[in-house]
Amino acid sequence: MHFLKTLAVAATLIGTQAQAQSCGGDFGSFIGGLKTEAVSMGYDRALVDRFFAGVSRDPAVITADRRQGIFQRPFLDFSRALISQNRLDNGIRNYERYRAVFDAAERQFGVNPGILLSFWAFETDFGAVQGDFNTVNALVTLAHDCRRPELFRPQVFAALEMHRRGDLDPRSMTGAWAGEIGMVQKLPSDIINHAVDGDGDGQITLKTSAADAIMSGASMLRAKGWRANEPWMHEVALPQGMDLTRTGLRTKMSVSDWQGMGINPTHGSLPQGDLQASIIVPQGHRGPAFMVFDNFSTLFEWNQSFIYVTTAAYFATRLTGAPVYQAGNPETGLNQDQMRQLQTRLVARGFDVGAVDGILGANTRAAVQDVQAQLGLPADGWPTPALLQAL
Repeated sequence: MHFLKTLAVAATLIGTQAQAQSCGGDFGSFIGGLKTEAVSMGYDRALVDRFFAGVSRDPAVITADRRQGIFQRPFLDFSRALISQNRLDNGIRNYERYRAVFDAAERQFGVNPGILLSFWAFETDFGAVQGDFNTVNALVTLAHDCRRPELFRPQVFAALEMHRRGDLDPRSMTGAWAGEIGMVQKLPSDIINHAVDGDGDGQITLKTSAADAIMSGASMLRAKGWRANEPWMHEVALPQGMDLTRTGLRTKMSVSDWQGMGINPTHGSLPQGDLQASIIVPQGHRGPAFMVFDNFSTLFEWNQSFIYVTTAAYFATRLTGAPVYQAGNPETGLNQDQMRQLQTRLVARGFDVGAVDGILGANTRAAVQDVQAQLGLPADGWPTPALLQAL
């Protein structure tokens, strides 16, 4: 890919996002609609025809979208699957290899190297596994699918804009099944908005240049709200008898106030007392507990999965010297079928759980915590067989 050093999304792309999203139906007619819309946005008809020539629906993309079983694992299992000693060692080696780049990213954008290393590791294993799905086919397939068209339809036009600039060959560009490109797996709109020429060669090659990928990832996080010189996560121990309704991202208090409630670090010391923070217990109050800060919330701009972001944030602390978490002895959770049953019962009680998909997302966690409080159970947001039976 060859980009200008300073990129901005065309105003027409913003307009596209604001329009009502259409999806489904005959695939050929759907492509015809995309082409008509692209021309109405001001793109040359010949360019549009070249971009969409040969585009096809990829069933493997839909299969991958529906089969994200790893996100159904509890935190301890998920984190142990993603974080190995080998991956930790590779992270440290890559930090030493690209120390100058990480230092530059931290100076310019304020993003800690541990965060960038963590996402680089999880997204592509430091560039080794970037995906072999045709990018345009993947984006068009997901835009046609009616699960998340509001996310992927604008990305089709962002990819078209990249093609217009000479930065994307629709026939040869490959990446992840969800249309992300390069070592840190960015969607076309993020590439247009935030890509940086990290190695100064006049090109931005996110698939082959670690410097470009590292700097671009830092650029995006800073633009999305990352705060320089502020923490993202610190492991803590909960006091006996704590009011568990205060756990979760919906409650924020100052570090000093949390300490006044008996929250203490499991290692080292907590950051300055006036910083706002939340306490999360990803596998319930009997498992690991973390104090998380505004920078933690910014990470959801990279990936919307609570379990993924929590694990990435934790791995970043490991890469910067923190010890292994205190695993505790969490209560047994629910399998996917049980989780769907739970979500269905919560919906029947009037709770908003988002999609009934068997995944413990943010909405389901909040609903679980609220119903636990109603039933007089430990209100930590961790669903158990006992809760399912009580409902």
